[in-house]
Amino acid sequence: MAGLAFLFPGQGSQSVGMLGEIAARYPVVQETFAESSDALGYDLWALVSDGPEDQLTLTEYTQPAILTASTALYRCWRAESGSAPEFVAGHSLGEYSALVVAESLTLADAARLVQIRGRAMQSAVPSGEGAMSAVLGLDDKIIDDICLRHCTEDTYVGAVNYNSPGQVVIAGHAQAVLAASESLKESGAKKVLPLAVSAPFHTPLMQPAAGAMAEAFHSVALNDALMPVISNVDAQPHRKAIEIRRRLVRQVSEPVIWTRCVGTLLQAGCDRFLECGPGKVLSGLMKRIDKSVACSPLEAIDTLQSASGESL
Repeated sequence: MAGLAFLFPGQGSQSVGMLGEIAARYPVVQETFAESSDALGYDLWALVSDGPEDQLTLTEYTQPAILTASTALYRCWRAESGSAPEFVAGHSLGEYSALVVAESLTLADAARLVQIRGRAMQSAVPSGEGAMSAVLGLDDKIIDDICLRHCTEDTYVGAVNYNSPGQVVIAGHAQAVLAASESLKESGAKKVLPLAVSAPFHTPLMQPAAGAMAEAFHSVALNDALMPVISNVDAQPHRKAIEIRRRLVRQVSEPVIWTRCVGTLLQAGCDRFLECGPGKVLSGLMKRIDKSVACSPLEAIDTLQSASGESL
């Protein structure tokens, strides 16, 4: 179908038992997890199926799990004769899933990369020194201005996920995030909700992790993408491997401008969106970005078959 775009979720969409129902019907799910397990050196499907949950929520395990689940769902879609997308985009970690679908990365290489990414992001800032909070109901510029006022030579806080109009995530040093959160509430934010993460992702504090990823990319083959992949850091479509690599390294320590990414897809003529991964986070954000455009999640057999049937 013309204008079909696939969206891939990031960290936070994981849950113990995810894809269990689909795996019972589609053997390709466990086959896909076996690929990642071989690359990682442990049984990823057992962890996803049985937990423990506290291990699955650790970044170094979460990222390969969501990557593999998203890839498995895409393979299920294709097994149902679903159309290949014209564009792909992923939120943060989800950009790696998009690149696997675009055949820029193999699943095995992507699994190893996001494991390195997860470990590097977790270790870049000592536990307890960083924080993230979701800000609801405030304009982006107001959030940017307030965060800037709370930055000093020794502390940083800034917007890191521009998820949709009225939903922005801030991150940085814990004390700066706390101070900025109070100012944001005083300036009219409906809610400021601390997030259950232990590192300030997508901030300049992640520069050590960006360096680790730059080094990691030397050990994998990155190919030109089969279809345009929207980059998180500039919201532009890219297909050349060299451009994709540069932006993936930058992505670790720069904001995810998701609202603009979706805007780029809409301007390119995409009129149908499928969320390919566990959960419905991106489908929910789409309603806030543009209510006139539907985004269907592919997390259950009925939605998978219904959506693929519409594409024939």
